Amino acid sequence: MLAQRSRQLGLDVTLGDFEPGLLAQPHMPGTLQVWHHSLAAPAQAGKLDTANSSYVLDTLSSAVKGCLNGTFDALVTAPLHKGIINDAGIPFTGHTEFLAQQTGTARVVMMLVGGGMRVALATTHLPLKDVAAAITRASLNEVITILHHDLVTRFNIARPRILVAGLNPHAGEGGHLGREEIEVISPALEQLRTQGMDLRGPLPADTLFTPRMLAECDCVLAMYHDQGLPVLKHASFGAGVNVTLGLPIIRTSVDHGTALELAGSGKADPGSLLAALDLACAMAQR
Repeated sequence: MLAQRSRQLGLDVTLGDFEPGLLAQPHMPGTLQVWHHSLAAPAQAGKLDTANSSYVLDTLSSAVKGCLNGTFDALVTAPLHKGIINDAGIPFTGHTEFLAQQTGTARVVMMLVGGGMRVALATTHLPLKDVAAAITRASLNEVITILHHDLVTRFNIARPRILVAGLNPHAGEGGHLGREEIEVISPALEQLRTQGMDLRGPLPADTLFTPRMLAECDCVLAMYHDQGLPVLKHASFGAGVNVTLGLPIIRTSVDHGTALELAGSGKADPGSLLAALDLACAMAQR
């Protein structure tokens, strides 16, 4: 597939078989080591095929095993199409959940980095109707503990300052617009503050992402996917990075989807992938 695509785009690339011992040698421009995994069916640019769904997951599984056994220092993932994997009869909600299962990790945290912001999520790929029930004191304790730990160990922030969004408009308006802030979020934050964590909130999400507020924090914790990510992607789309916290391996990814209409055209913007590579290298060096 890679050889065919390079010919299609007129790229002068020499593809070689992956050998672990070669990783320590300086990289030669114009060459690419490939750990070969066979396609189940020929791949056409921009055309989805359920026959290759297992192939996609096999490449991910191999990469994870390589990170766990020390062959690789980090994993950088490109976008994939969740729907075609599910259409093949394989339950799949996303990279984040798949990597958690592959590494035996009970809880992971999705965080995006870009536009001068770090935004983590208390819940990830859930229908909006299920979000409130998924936010509990226990789940927030786990998410914030992981977030705090990895900001210290992966990002070298000695004392992370974390702003926590409320769930409801105006952070519940004192209970008039919902009681999750009073009964769930605030008690969870109070408990974690006793452990020395610097947490502010719950705060109204509509005024949380202002320059003054962001200047006073190292990360924002949003309660659900579309509460926090639209703001970050508006500020950094095409250059943002998705980081999975809580894993025993380093994993970064792009901040966008598959753009099937651009596949094979040579017109796709690689900026986010380059940013993901740079961040993975920086995290590995730490």
